[in-house]
Amino acid sequence: MQKVAVIGGGTGLAVLLRGLKKYDVDISAIVTVADDGGSSGRLRKELNIPPPGDVRNVLAALAEVEPLIEQLFQHRFKDGEGLTGHTLGNLLLAGMTSITGDFARGITELSKVLNVGGKVLPVSNDSLELAAEMKDGSIVYGESSIPHAEQTIDRVFIEPSNPAALPETIQAIREADKIVIGPGSLFTSVLPNLLVPEITEEIKQSTAKKLYICNVMTQYGETEQFSASDHVKAIQRHVGNDVFDHVLVNEAPIPKEMTNRYLEEGAEAVVCDTKNLQALGLRVIQDNFIRIESSHLRHHAEKLSEIIIEL
Repeated sequence: MQKVAVIGGGTGLAVLLRGLKKYDVDISAIVTVADDGGSSGRLRKELNIPPPGDVRNVLAALAEVEPLIEQLFQHRFKDGEGLTGHTLGNLLLAGMTSITGDFARGITELSKVLNVGGKVLPVSNDSLELAAEMKDGSIVYGESSIPHAEQTIDRVFIEPSNPAALPETIQAIREADKIVIGPGSLFTSVLPNLLVPEITEEIKQSTAKKLYICNVMTQYGETEQFSASDHVKAIQRHVGNDVFDHVLVNEAPIPKEMTNRYLEEGAEAVVCDTKNLQALGLRVIQDNFIRIESSHLRHHAEKLSEIIIEL
């Protein structure tokens, strides 16, 4: 059975995992712990635990439970003093962390309850604070604040700068036949994982096939006017080369109504500049990697998964 380590955070990671879990593979989902907004941010601050939100979405994606149970796990309270804005899954992760005394162990125990296929591993057992240095030299702290700073990002960094990676996470990368990075917000979901030095060192030393799944659309506040090679160059500028040898990029045209919708959000289709990617020493895999779900563009998880498995 192939072992696949998938590294990221946010909606993109969860979407990919829903496709990947349909195959006979051993999945290790390695998840960012830099979120500081919403319910996750409140629990992080009040209970001094790593933010549970990205982990919750991954657990839901990999869970083998009745749809109503998943819906319950993802339920967000709209009323109630102190409860408003919290999801039940975040509260359960916080509770299990309190019971076990350890965030990673709490995830493991909750995974058993949800019959999760594969392992869900935080990149570190400690909370990380993400910060960005902007082109004008200003520093913006907090993952949730960076996209709203209305400045161009020069670089991102984490504090502490050299956190301990979770040993189980290192082991999952070491044993992987395939390492998949992304999709997800470049500076706030993907790079925070790679900025943990032990993680990137293990990826570079790995002999596994290493793939980067490029975003379909640019993101306002992060990657305006970025081509596919701009995404890659941003990663290489932060952590060097050799973290992946393949890049998967959508080549299908975006429907006009979706183009107009995303333009309202300051986003546009990521251009696949194949020659520039090849000049970076990468093998480029292009296909129709999109599907429309509830008026949003998503990656075609099944098609991506098929390529990952067969590569």
